[in-house]
Amino acid sequence: MVTTGFDPGAEAARATGAILDDTLRGSARGVVVDSPPGAGKSTLVVRAALELAAAGHPLMVIAQTNAQVDDLVVRLAEKDPELPVGRLHSSDSDPYDKVLDGLANVTKSAKAADLAGLDVVISTAAKWAHVKNVEPWGHAIVDEAYQMRSDALLAVAGLFERALFVGDPGQLDPFSIVGADQWAGLSYDPSASAVSTLLAHNPELPQHRLPVSWRLPASAAPLVSDAFYPYTPFRSGTDHGDRKLSFGVASDGSGPDRVLDEAAESGWGLLELPARHTPRTDPEAVRAVALVVRRLLDRGGVATSERAEEPVPVTADRVAVGTAHRDQAAAVRAALTELGVTGVAVDTANRLQGREFDVTVVLHPLSGRPDATAFHLETGRLCVLASRHRHACVVVCREGVAELLDEHPSTEPVQLGVTVKFPDGWEANHTVLAHLSEHRVRWRP
Repeated sequence: MVTTGFDPGAEAARATGAILDDTLRGSARGVVVDSPPGAGKSTLVVRAALELAAAGHPLMVIAQTNAQVDDLVVRLAEKDPELPVGRLHSSDSDPYDKVLDGLANVTKSAKAADLAGLDVVISTAAKWAHVKNVEPWGHAIVDEAYQMRSDALLAVAGLFERALFVGDPGQLDPFSIVGADQWAGLSYDPSASAVSTLLAHNPELPQHRLPVSWRLPASAAPLVSDAFYPYTPFRSGTDHGDRKLSFGVASDGSGPDRVLDEAAESGWGLLELPARHTPRTDPEAVRAVALVVRRLLDRGGVATSERAEEPVPVTADRVAVGTAHRDQAAAVRAALTELGVTGVAVDTANRLQGREFDVTVVLHPLSGRPDATAFHLETGRLCVLASRHRHACVVVCREGVAELLDEHPSTEPVQLGVTVKFPDGWEANHTVLAHLSEHRVRWRP
């Protein structure tokens, strides 16, 4: 573990203790917790729920997706199989994960009235918004609060008296299918995150942060912290040497093998293809991504970490490919199928958010592009893609992105009343690219 005077376990425990003290014994109506990637947001949510319930405070828990809700229900059941938990779900034909049917302490219903009196009731923000004419809960926990729009918070605010808001400020902003420029800068901007709106109106609320990432290795935490969390820095829970990635088959000298060796040694690898303007589903880059995954599996990658004494094989289910667009993800899936690879998670940053893998392979959002749009420069997108791994991250990109960034400085309109997000995507991209350039493998396929 870390031997530089920084005790990650002690620091995390101290932060968690202060958060729980404010939540259980404080007088503020809200408590905000900022968490870097892999710092244990879900663990904190589960522990806070258990302690509130044990103290005689029935509560509601608000998550943003059904998958998050089901995961929290399972985690609570694992920690306390006797705790009465309610899973409030929709009226759809398949509204929840069937694993919940095997949990004796979980009651499931599409009606909030059926779950009245249970210690903990969990559902999505969308479902909670339809709950009417119930006695308000004294406490609520809002999970992934930075991914919740402020209008969604307003829709459920009448259901509770006090709340703990837990989320990652560096990840993707809340999703909106309509333009929101007409509300920019206004105090009631419905597209702003729940936390930013909450703090704009209640700046005196207690704010905490989790100081340790248990996911990111010591090779990754400094870069992700500097690039995306400059005002709320964090450390890795492990030190250099605590984790190791190695291969049972020697390199064949190809670009994919060389970049895998670099990533195994340093935690990062940049496979750089020749500069070229390409379609979004750049066939050459897509095939390069697929080949990196194929070679990773063929070479028998094994991971050593603090979780197990013996090396653990890096199987397909512990590998992910991240892209900016759905059509890119589809192209990568097709390329992997051609190479006989199955079981690898291939998806956009939005869908990989919150998930964890041993090794990730990323198709850089700006690879082969003639321009740098606001979408591709969004800080949260690059942050998600660069922070899913426990051991190594390989980025596949065409040469020339640094020049592209310099040719397209940020030209977003300045809007009065809008808090400037720092760092912006332009600066974050430069920071990440400068680090990746130290681990570059040029390849001419």
